[in-house]
Amino acid sequence: MSSSETTTDHDVIRQWIEQRGGIPTVVKGTQDDEGEGILRIDFAERDDALEEISWDEFFETFEDRGLAFLYQDETKDGKESRFFKFVNR
Repeated sequence: MSSSETTTDHDVIRQWIEQRGGIPTVVKGTQDDEGEGILRIDFAERDDALEEISWDEFFETFEDRGLAFLYQDETKDGKESRFFKFVNR
């Protein structure tokens, strides 16, 4: 059985993303006056519509928007999962 968890712990979020080959990004062209854009995670297959940002920028936007990270460690059949989404706290 697969289950999901929710966290706001920056270390847990970063570790989960990096273990799956992900990097913090924003959707190009979505930055606002404060420089914050729509957050995304880009995994091994890099997407040209996304722009890599630093972890500091990522977590600043994450906190400013009052987000939490909902994620799944394993799929129902026990494989590593990449399922996640950003949710409001």
